[in-house]
Amino acid sequence: MKLEDLKRKVNIPVFVISGGLLVLFVVMSFVSFEGVANFVNTGFDLSIAYFGAFWQLLLLATFIVGAVLAISKYGKVRLGNEDEPRISFFKWAAILVSSGLGAGGIFWAAAEPIYYFTEVPPMHTGIADGSQEAVGVAMSQSYMSWGFTAWAVYGAVSGMVIMYAHYNKGLSLKPRTLLYPVFGNKIEHNKWGIAIDVCCILGAVAGTIGTVGFFGFQLSYWLEHSFGIPDGLLTQMLVIGLLITIVTISAVTGISKGIQFLSRINIWLIFPVGTLILLLGPGAFIIDTFISSYGTYASEFLNIHTFRGDQEWLGLWMLFFFGWFIGYGPLMAMLVARVSRGRTIREVFFVVSIVAALVSNVWFTVLGGTGIFYELQNTGSVSEPLMESGLPAAVIAISEQLPLGGLMAVLLAILTILFVITTADSMSYSISMSVTGQGDPPKLIRVFWAVMIGVISMILINIGEGSIDAIQSFIIITAVPISIIILPLLWGAPKIAKQMAIEQGIEEQKKKETKNL
Repeated sequence: MKLEDLKRKVNIPVFVISGGLLVLFVVMSFVSFEGVANFVNTGFDLSIAYFGAFWQLLLLATFIVGAVLAISKYGKVRLGNEDEPRISFFKWAAILVSSGLGAGGIFWAAAEPIYYFTEVPPMHTGIADGSQEAVGVAMSQSYMSWGFTAWAVYGAVSGMVIMYAHYNKGLSLKPRTLLYPVFGNKIEHNKWGIAIDVCCILGAVAGTIGTVGFFGFQLSYWLEHSFGIPDGLLTQMLVIGLLITIVTISAVTGISKGIQFLSRINIWLIFPVGTLILLLGPGAFIIDTFISSYGTYASEFLNIHTFRGDQEWLGLWMLFFFGWFIGYGPLMAMLVARVSRGRTIREVFFVVSIVAALVSNVWFTVLGGTGIFYELQNTGSVSEPLMESGLPAAVIAISEQLPLGGLMAVLLAILTILFVITTADSMSYSISMSVTGQGDPPKLIRVFWAVMIGVISMILINIGEGSIDAIQSFIIITAVPISIIILPLLWGAPKIAKQMAIEQGIEEQKKKETKNL
């Protein structure tokens, strides 16, 4: 591709500002890591303190709006200006679930229930830490972190708005189209559009770099523990280098090959591994735990979701995950818009907010519930490695207590690698769409963002693990402006759904002229 063509396709201000701010973060981390860490920590604390309650209500309202649209006559509205889906249901659902779940599907699935089991969340009073009664509340709290409301912000409503603005009204495929209900066509060339694109890109890039860097540390530890490969900087760099090489190759092949293939492999592998754990491990305990814990989740849903009694705990746990979902939300909605042409509002909501959440919750019960079972049998067998060595130690401790422990450890490691690759691949693709406005961005741009994510991860690893923690926490800061950006969708999305229903003959035009959006 000629340089002139590339410049014409890329939004230069968005590209330069977002890339420049990332480079500035890296440079400042070299110059004064302590100063960067203090800035991020302060921003993190202020974000949780002043926007935490808003995020809780925003996620709840997003889910409610999406559910009402899905079960109403508007649920039959077909999106993307297409009469038929372009991707089969399984491939489509696999992309959305795999890209959203990411590495959290392994590390947090093993560790988060154990954290809540050994130290019961403060909204559940009168339950002793590590007791049988703590099992249900530990799992139900994990369900909330990765539940229906959290997944809803990943495009269940916002994806619909982006699709309408792009496919029906001809706007570029960029995060700024989220504010189409407010600004109309003006958002295409509005200066606010640049700021919106940059904020959304930074949130996704920061989260992805943090995930890749964190993965480098954790897999290096895993390799030393399981195979005796030294856990050091060289191993960490090689791990990330190999991962980004695969991501780059996949990015070149695009959605139709690379991302689809990786997503299907994820799903094809996670179900057999889960079944193997059920058959070889505490299957009856896992099933009983899922049923009883979902009862707790349902009956205590509002109490858990709207809990405001312990700001420190909320910042460390539930609001951290809520902010993480919000930070990733717009770029996931871009992916939803890209792969969901021809799907109905009902289908998109069902897969993004219900199916993905259920898959997450079942998997958390299989892996995390197994950990709790072994913790009940032998106190400290999972919690002590977790507290001493972090998230991968919990995965290893669980797998080692299962029959065929060595095989299970390898399978879980492969799953982790695949999930991280899929997340990095899908996000580099979505970022490329954001800076070009195209559903099929130039390969060079896709490769650039994949490589940039890897290079920055390597640089931050050289600075130290604290720098990875800092950029992971930075996504919570970006969640502040992003949450404000997606707020108007609560009333804008139903208006767009109604307009599309009229256009598709699902709802008759009222005698009084309906104002076109």
